[in-house]
Amino acid sequence: MAQNHSIIDDLKKTFPEAVIATQDTQDEIPTVWAAKDRVSDVLRRLKTGVERPYRMLYDLTAIDERPRAHRQGQPDSRFTVVYHLLSFDRNEDVRIKVPLTGESPSLPSMTGLWPSANWYEREAWDMFGIAFDGHPHLQRILMPPTWHGHPLRKDHPARATEMGPFRLSEEKEEAEQKALQFRPEDWGMKRREEDSDFMFLNLGPQHPGTHGLLRIILQLDGEEIVDAVLDIGYHHRGAEKMGERQTWHTYIPYTDRVDYFGGVINNLAYCLAVEKLAGIEAPERAQTIRVMMTELFRIANHLIWYGTFAQDVGALSPVFYMFTDRERIFDIVEAVCGGRMHPGWFRIGGVAQDLPKGWDRLVRDFLKYLPPRLKEYDTIVMKNRIFKARTKGVGVYTLDEAVEWGVTGPGLRACGLEWDFRKKRPYSGYENFEFDIPTATRGDCYDRGVVRVEEIRQSLRIVEQCVNNMPAGPYKSDHPLATPPRKERTMKDIETLITHFLGVSWGPVIPPGEAFMGIEAAKGNNGYYLISDGSTVSYRTRIRTPSFPHMQMVPKISKGLMIADLMAILGSIDFILADLDR
Repeated sequence: MAQNHSIIDDLKKTFPEAVIATQDTQDEIPTVWAAKDRVSDVLRRLKTGVERPYRMLYDLTAIDERPRAHRQGQPDSRFTVVYHLLSFDRNEDVRIKVPLTGESPSLPSMTGLWPSANWYEREAWDMFGIAFDGHPHLQRILMPPTWHGHPLRKDHPARATEMGPFRLSEEKEEAEQKALQFRPEDWGMKRREEDSDFMFLNLGPQHPGTHGLLRIILQLDGEEIVDAVLDIGYHHRGAEKMGERQTWHTYIPYTDRVDYFGGVINNLAYCLAVEKLAGIEAPERAQTIRVMMTELFRIANHLIWYGTFAQDVGALSPVFYMFTDRERIFDIVEAVCGGRMHPGWFRIGGVAQDLPKGWDRLVRDFLKYLPPRLKEYDTIVMKNRIFKARTKGVGVYTLDEAVEWGVTGPGLRACGLEWDFRKKRPYSGYENFEFDIPTATRGDCYDRGVVRVEEIRQSLRIVEQCVNNMPAGPYKSDHPLATPPRKERTMKDIETLITHFLGVSWGPVIPPGEAFMGIEAAKGNNGYYLISDGSTVSYRTRIRTPSFPHMQMVPKISKGLMIADLMAILGSIDFILADLDR
């Protein structure tokens, strides 16, 4: 498989003893296996030592390799740590893998190179038991501190039926309550200084401003935020573990629940990754239908963000108006998909059904309805003096800081970088659509709002083009691995009926390999890194969500501000707890 080997050649030349092997993958991302004791040098060169460097740590995860059958040409390892780096200047990715052996795997921490590595390394420790030497606070992040075992190891149970019945004894309850107590010293915080005592405030885990079960412990000097610690994981449901338990096609509805405001946007990232693994290309009509439904859900997401952001800073009316507008989108979604918030409607190879009669009238009515409403919302929200005073100059980060911390999507574009996966790496036919990439310059709460509001208008442009130029043809690929097979091919003879039955019940057997696919989701870049071991189930399902790196940055951009400013910051980020915790 053809790949861009220029960066691989550079690493081989610079670190001949550090590069153990290279690997061809279905996604054609240059993939290098690096020695554990030299990986720091390799990563530092990629970030700072090459022309047009790979400045963003896009993702960091691990793989339990022990029971894996198909690993031809790969170095021996019990566990593998995977670094996914992104270069905006090159518009390229590179993947660095580190093989680990032994019962207690470890490697050096990269927190000194990327601040965003902090949470990623804690997650790898939590889920796989991989230690990172030099990490400032290597503790559990998604699982409770009292949890036993590492859930993404292959020998950890995947279902409740594989575990004993849950019992909460008094001793266990007391231990759990004690574990939740916050001790500032554990995080390097002081309780007092010479002239003042600090106060520690629990914001959440049940607070309307946190948009779900999120706990933020604030170190305060009066009402000024000195520091903050985010306690996440309350919404963790094992989404990646379920992806390694379900068959390829029965996992699709689970993806809806990751960013539960994103609907089929989640389906798209997952299905595209599976299709890349299997060599499937969806027909043109299916691609256009996917784009239309994805952009409708982008609008729905942004409307909810718009209303709740205004509510977070004290404006109560907009949230009711915008929830009502979202219901109009759900009327379209229900007519097309049969479901509303979680339609689970995309399929491997296309979509579940063709568009129903009258779909275009419903969409055209909405395209006429929303623009005047957006003008009204500009007046009552974006032009409101109080809203501006609460958001301008608050929660600022620069473009360099955004890249360092892994910020993508509207948050990155609010710093002035015109970067959108739909434009830079078109997928599902986005190259055929005309739309602009909104940007801003200040990188504050207000500018993050400006970008998202304009994105609603650009999504309306895309949807209108879908209506006016919907191609004819099949809504699903005829590839044998597309699931479930089209109904008209099932009733000819017993063999085709059996094939259909197996396709629906067991699903496809995806060839061995691995692939990553990232898309421009509503909240930033969402991607699925999938590994097949040649069966009906994914061997490794990694979900790269935008909320995870975005929320890690909250303490940095909150220091020195007031508690009320933190509410504006949280509202401007547009995060979802299921997207954060998975």
